[in-house]
Amino acid sequence: MSETVLGVIGGSGVYDIDGLDRAQWRQVGTPWGAPSDEILTGELEGMKMAFLPRHARGHSLSPSTVPYRANIDALKRLGVTDVISVSACGSFREEMAPGDFVIVDQFIDRTFAREKSFFGTGCVAHVSVAHPTCGRLGAACLSAAQAAGVSAHDGGTYLAMEGPQFSTLAESKIYRESWNADVIGMTNMPEAKLAREAELCYVSVAMVTDYDSWHPEHGEVDVSQIIATLMGNANKARDMIRRLPTLLSGARAPCSHGCDTALDFAILTRPDNRDPALVAKLDAVAGRVL
Repeated sequence: MSETVLGVIGGSGVYDIDGLDRAQWRQVGTPWGAPSDEILTGELEGMKMAFLPRHARGHSLSPSTVPYRANIDALKRLGVTDVISVSACGSFREEMAPGDFVIVDQFIDRTFAREKSFFGTGCVAHVSVAHPTCGRLGAACLSAAQAAGVSAHDGGTYLAMEGPQFSTLAESKIYRESWNADVIGMTNMPEAKLAREAELCYVSVAMVTDYDSWHPEHGEVDVSQIIATLMGNANKARDMIRRLPTLLSGARAPCSHGCDTALDFAILTRPDNRDPALVAKLDAVAGRVL
C-alpha cells in the first residue's frame, strides 16, 4: 500500500486551485527542460496535491509548444501517483452540450509536431495504450462531477488535433460521422501516452465549450462564446476537484488496471546496449525498472 498523491493538470481557464493547505508554487527541474510553469503543491483535505497549469499562468503556451515530457516528469518527481487532466474541448454529439463534462476513455491521436515518448535510440520501449485511461480514476471523477451538479458523461473518444486552428467543416464531419469521435481537443496527446510511460494513473476530464463546426445551428467556433463557457467550466472543475480527496483517500492499492506496472515488459534494449545518457534522463519516469 502507498499514499495517493494527486496531480492535476489544468487546461484552458483553469490556472490555479484554491483551498490548498500549505500552498506553495515550486520550480521543478527535469532532464526534458522546464515544465509549463511552477507547480502549486499543498494538501486538500489531507491529500497531497500538485497542480500544474498546462498553458502556464497567463496562457502563454500553445498546444504544440506545451512541454509535455517535462510536465509529466516533473509530476513524477514530486511523487504524484494519479493524474487528473482537465481540458477544454469541442463536442461532436448533440447530447454532449457546452458546459457538460466527458470522462474520456479513448483517444485518436492526430498530432504530429510533438515529442511523444521518453524513450528512443539507446533505450527502446513499447507500452500498451489500448486502454489509455485509468478506470478507477475515471469513476472517481464521474462521481465527483455529478456530486458537483455537473452533467457528466461516462466514456467518450477524444480526437487530439495539432491546432492551433480549429477544424474545417469537412474535417469536423469526418471526425464525427466516419471516425465516431465524441469530442475534440488539442492537448491530451501525447500527454496520456507519456503518463502511461511514466506509470502514472491518468484520466482526462474534457469540458465541452462548443460544438466544433459540424453543428448546423451553431456554425463555426466562436472564441468569445468559448471563453464565456470556459469560465463556468473552470468553476465546475474546481468544485469537482475539491470532492476527489473523499473518493481517493486512504491507502492506495496497486492499480487494478496495471497503470503503475506499464513498464514491466516494455523495455526491449538489453542493459549492456542502453545509452547511459538516456538512462540517466529516465531516472524519474522509469527508475523502477531501470
